[in-house]
Amino acid sequence: MLKNKIQILSTRPVGKELVNEADNNDIILDEISFIKTEEIIDAEIEKKIRELSKQNITAVFTSINAITAVSKFITTKISWKIFCIGNTTKKLVKKFWGEDNIEGFADNANQLSKKILENSSIKNVTFFCGDKRRNELQDNLIKYGIDVDEIVVYKTTETPTVLTKQYDGLLFFSPSAVQSFFSKNSVSNATNLFAIGSTTANEIKLFTKQPIIIAQIPGKENLVKLAITHFSKSKIS
Repeated sequence: MLKNKIQILSTRPVGKELVNEADNNDIILDEISFIKTEEIIDAEIEKKIRELSKQNITAVFTSINAITAVSKFITTKISWKIFCIGNTTKKLVKKFWGEDNIEGFADNANQLSKKILENSSIKNVTFFCGDKRRNELQDNLIKYGIDVDEIVVYKTTETPTVLTKQYDGLLFFSPSAVQSFFSKNSVSNATNLFAIGSTTANEIKLFTKQPIIIAQIPGKENLVKLAITHFSKSKIS
């Protein structure tokens, strides 16, 4: 008798390679986007980015969306000190501007703010972000006298979908996706919840008391592999 395949939902696209890896482990991995991001760089912001590219600034990125948006307007070598969150974000910084420009890296906003504060020479930072960014980073820096210049370069729109089937596991990659998901859905006690980091996990806790499995190393691939490993060790019979 064939065993029932485990059903996992990723609340953002993760790519064919990871879907196939899940399938090879008898897991069906569905992908439904619960948020949409869109660049919102006008002529004024573009001019500012180009001017900043010629300066020695301390830049902060907490998402790949911000990096992708900003990179389109930087065509020459920059001398920025860059702080970023998450492995995927770090890899993208390295791709566009080189590893030498990475001054600091952390798994979440609180850790990143501590790294910035450890450098007493930093008096101000430029934070490239989205319109729905959280406040932990800015609040921590401002509290200790560091000026934060926020430049909003993309917006996030919720795209909630009502689920038509039950899943054994749900993968969440951002607080915005969590909010979008729970605006139309709830979870059963049998559903395993996975979060890309502590910030996303804390958002999930606002909607359910279900235990949450948090990736030790942030990143899309890491979270998917964590879920695959989890279910491979405790398959549904």
